[in-house]
Amino acid sequence: MRFTDVNGLEINPFSYTLKIIEKSPDVKIHIGTDSQSENNLTKFITAIAYRYNKRGVHYIYSKTNSPKINNLWNRLFKETELSLSIAEKLKNKLNVSLEIDMDYNENENFFSNKLVPFAKGWANSLGYKVNIKPNDQIATSAADYHTR
Repeated sequence: MRFTDVNGLEINPFSYTLKIIEKSPDVKIHIGTDSQSENNLTKFITAIAYRYNKRGVHYIYSKTNSPKINNLWNRLFKETELSLSIAEKLKNKLNVSLEIDMDYNENENFFSNKLVPFAKGWANSLGYKVNIKPNDQIATSAADYHTR
C-alpha cells in the first residue's frame, strides 16, 4: 500500500508512525477503511489516524482501486481485510497498540449489522480494540472524506 498525506506527499507509514510515537508517546493510532463504488470501479481508502488526546488528529491514507464490487457484503469484508492487513504490518514491525475503526453499525436497521460479529471477532482475535458506530470513527471518517 502506498500512503500519502493530505497534500499528496508519499509517506512511509512505518517510519512516519515511529517518529510520531517518539514525539508523542501517548498518541492513539486508529486504522480504518471506507469504500465507494462508481462506474466500473470500487475505490478503497485506508487511513491511519493519529489522535493526540484533546489536541487534534491528523492522518495519512492509501487509495486502492479494484474492479467494481457490486456485492455489499464482499465490499465491507474487503474494508476489514485492508484495515487489518496494514494494522498487522504496523503492529509486527513497530510493536504498537492500534485501534480498528469499522464503518459498520450495530443497529439492526443497517445491512452492515450482519457483518459486525464476524469482523469485530476477527479483529479482536488479533488483539485489537474495535470501534463500531456510534463509537469513535476517527480513521473511517478520514477515509470517507477521500472516497467522495
